[in-house]
Amino acid sequence: MGKKPKQKGKPKNSSPSTGKKGKKVKAGHMRASHILVKKLSIAEEIKEDIDSGADFAKLARQYSECPSKKRGGDLGEFKRGDMVKEFETAVMKLKIGEVSSPVKTVHGYHVIKRTG
Repeated sequence: MGKKPKQKGKPKNSSPSTGKKGKKVKAGHMRASHILVKKLSIAEEIKEDIDSGADFAKLARQYSECPSKKRGGDLGEFKRGDMVKEFETAVMKLKIGEVSSPVKTVHGYHVIKRTG
């Protein structure tokens, strides 16, 4: 077999600030979606469904108790200090496209997907 031709430039769905598929964000900013529920057991079930291939945005619309549910859980772009510490720390540990295990904050339990 022959060698694959080298790709010139960046892949179509990539951006300098994401490095992968994801929304372009300003330097020093992040972007995430989340599903907020009151009970850990519900958050764990949602995470299992996502790990099994369920659509994150659809589950957010169905289960989240946050107004962002109308946007499939999309919180938009934010910078350090805009979110509660536990949430921000979890987002910063995720790679773009990854989904967290449930994260407890004063608001309840979040399942978070980093999108930018």
